[in-house]
Parts: sequence; C-alpha cells; structure tokens
Amino acid sequence: MNTERNVPFDVDAYTARARSRPCFICAVAAGHPDYALEQIVYEDDRHLAFLARYPTLPGYLLVSPKRHVEHVVRDLDEDAYHALMGVVRKVALAVESVVPSERTYVLSLGSQQGNAHLHWHVAPLPPGTPYERQQFHALMSENGLISWSQEQAEELAARLRVVLG
Repeated sequence: MNTERNVPFDVDAYTARARSRPCFICAVAAGHPDYALEQIVYEDDRHLAFLARYPTLPGYLLVSPKRHVEHVVRDLDEDAYHALMGVVRKVALAVESVVPSERTYVLSLGSQQGNAHLHWHVAPLPPGTPYERQQFHALMSENGLISWSQEQAEELAARLRVVLG
C-alpha cells in the first residue's frame, strides 16, 4: 500500500467546501453519488464507517452516527456513546487486521463552522514511520495526501467488509 504523501492538499478549497456545502456525512449516509470515494465499510441501524476522501495514511476512515448529531458528549446519551465507541473499536480492529499498523489513532475532530456532524477518525500509522512524521503530523492533510483512487478505495473497502462481516 502506498504511504508516500505526494499529493498536495488545497486547504483553502477544502475549507470553502466544508463551510458551504451540506453535511458530507449525511450525504454519505444517503448514498449521494458525489461521495463514491467514501466507500462504506460498515453500517448498522445507527452507525456508519467509511473511507476518508482525503487520506493521509492508508486505511484512514471515519465512523459516525447516521443521525446528524454535533456534540460528542452532549448529543449522545451514555448508551449511544458506548454503542458508537464499540463501533469505533470494531472498525479499528478490522483496519489493523487489513492494513499494517504500528499504532492506530482514534480521535474526534470537526467544528461547528464546518464538518459539524460528529465523527471519529480511525487512522492506522504505518510501521516504521519516522517519529517526527507521527502523531499530528501524520494526520494533517497540509503535509500532503497519499495517492488514492476509486479502484483502491473499492478494493480496500471490500477487504474491510469481509473482516467486518
């Protein structure tokens, strides 16, 4: 799997897109055709896991509730929070079984100003990544993206779906 981050990322265009378009997670959940790169790898009645459109690491994906909620601690009751975290763990374990990983980063990002729909990032760090390119550096799209195609997304999604049953 290619781990070289040689695809430049246009932060200004991304920011404009995130702030001007409807919720991308709701669009993925609805099956909107503009979101084909965001291959769904897991779905149940309340949750969704799908590949990231702008991956900085191979196997980078997002996990979210299907219902549009925006606050990780205020919008979910304890049972819903635990259920979501169970899906995050299940998906992260599946990713680790398919994509070589030294460590898997799991974090919730987003903003009320753009990408407000609650989601968790699951990002497997490739073995041997130099320390100075780990942690936040590994996640920041400003440092470049890995080369990613529709065909690669479909192939990885198929492998993950097998593991996730």
